[in-house]
Amino acid sequence: MLEKFQTNWRRQFRHLSPGNCQLLLAVSGGVDSVVMVDLVTKAGFDVIIAHANFQLRGEESERDEKFVRSLAEKYAKEIFVKRFDTREHSVKHKVSIQEAARALRYEWFHEIIDNRNRNLAKEEKSSSYILTAHHADDNIETLLMHFFRGTGIQGLTGIQSMQEDGVLLRPMLHFKKQELVDYADANGLNYVEDSSNASDKYTRNFFRNSLLPQIREVFPQVDENLLHNIERFTETAELYHQSVALHLKKLLEPKGSEMHIPVLKWKKVNPLHTITWELIKRYGFTAAQTPEVIKLLDADNASYIASSTHRIIRNRSWMIISPLATDTAQHIVIEQGDKKILFEKGNLQIKESKNKQTEIKDHSSEAILDLDEINYPLLLRKWKQGDYFYPLGMQKKKKLSRFLIDQKLSKTDKEKVWVLESNKKIIWVIGYRIDNRVRVTDHTKNLLQISYLK
Repeated sequence: MLEKFQTNWRRQFRHLSPGNCQLLLAVSGGVDSVVMVDLVTKAGFDVIIAHANFQLRGEESERDEKFVRSLAEKYAKEIFVKRFDTREHSVKHKVSIQEAARALRYEWFHEIIDNRNRNLAKEEKSSSYILTAHHADDNIETLLMHFFRGTGIQGLTGIQSMQEDGVLLRPMLHFKKQELVDYADANGLNYVEDSSNASDKYTRNFFRNSLLPQIREVFPQVDENLLHNIERFTETAELYHQSVALHLKKLLEPKGSEMHIPVLKWKKVNPLHTITWELIKRYGFTAAQTPEVIKLLDADNASYIASSTHRIIRNRSWMIISPLATDTAQHIVIEQGDKKILFEKGNLQIKESKNKQTEIKDHSSEAILDLDEINYPLLLRKWKQGDYFYPLGMQKKKKLSRFLIDQKLSKTDKEKVWVLESNKKIIWVIGYRIDNRVRVTDHTKNLLQISYLK
C-alpha cells in the first residue's frame, strides 16, 4: 500500500517531494487520517498534525483529541489543536452544523499554513501544504450527493485531489475505506470510531449507510463503476472548460476594472444559458440569476442586474460588467432617490426640488436641470469617441471630441472627462456644460440639482 501511495503521489503531485515541502495533516483520529499519517511519515515527508475539536460529541470529542495528541507523540510530530464552538457558529451564520465545521476547520488550517509559509520564506525554505484523508468512498458519496441535489459538469467530478489554490491536497482518493481498515489492522494501527457516522440524520451518512448498500445489492460493481465515471467526468469537464474559455475569450473585452461584451455577440453564443452562467458566475452572480441576465440582452438602455459585487449594465450595443465599488467602476447606474455617488473623479450630490427660479445657470461644478425632461436610471460614465450633445445655448448637436478641443484640454485632461446620460442622451459633461435639451425654462416645474465635488 505504501508503494501505491508513493506512485499515486508522484503522478498527482510530482512537484512535491519529501525534501521540498512541509505537510500539515488534518487528523480526526479515524482510520482514514491515521493511515494517512503512517503512509506520509513512512514516505519521508516533513509532517505537522492538526486536530479540530468541534465539541459536538461530549466525552467522545475529548477522547478523540486525547488520542490524536498521543498519535503525534508516537510519531514525534508537532501538533496543533483548536477547540471550536461549532453550534454557536452554525446559529450565528445560519448554516448547518456540517457547513459550520467545514468552514471553521479550513479557515484554521489556512491560518496555520499562512503563518508557517511566512516563517519558511524568511528562512528561504519550502512551502507548506494541507492534506486531508478523503478516500474513494467519500468521493462516491460526494458524486451522488451532487447528482441528486442538482449540479453542473464540475459537480460530477467529485472531490479533486488538489484544490484550485494548490495548497489543499487529498492523496488518499485512490484508496477505498476497506483498504484503509485492512492496512491499519495489518500494521497494528489504533484509531477511534466516530459514533455520529452511524446516524442517518446527516445527508452523507444516509448515502453511506442506507442508499449505497441497497444499490450494491442490484449492481455489485457500483463502486468501481462510479469511480470510473468520476474519471470520465473529470476529463469531460476539462474539455468543457477549454471550450468555455474559448467562448469567453471571444466575448470579453477588458476595459480597466470592467468587462465589455457586444450584445449581438453574446446573444449569438450557443448554448446561450450555459455560456451566460459561466460568464457571470465569476462576478458573484447566482445560477438563478442567469435567465434574468439573458433577458437583460433585450432590455432598455441603462437597465441592469446586480450581484453582491458587480452590476451588468445594458449600454447601447454593449453589456458592461462593472464593480459595485463606484470609485473603481467606469460605468455607474444612478437610480431616482440616490443622493450621493462616489466615482473616480470625486462625488456627485443629487437633489430634486420644485422650481422657484427660471434663471439658467452654467456652473462647472453644478448642473440645474429640468427633471421632467430626464428619465431614470441615469448612467455616469467616461466619455468616448462618437459621443455628442447639444451644449447649453445651442440648437445643433456637437461632437464631444470637438467640444473638448474647443475647451483647450490636453490629451491627459480629455481622458479624465466623465458624462452623465439619460435615455442614451448626454445631459451633462461633468464639470463643463449641460445639455440644452434639459435646461431650465419658464415652463420648468421640477428641478434636478447635481453638485460635483472633487
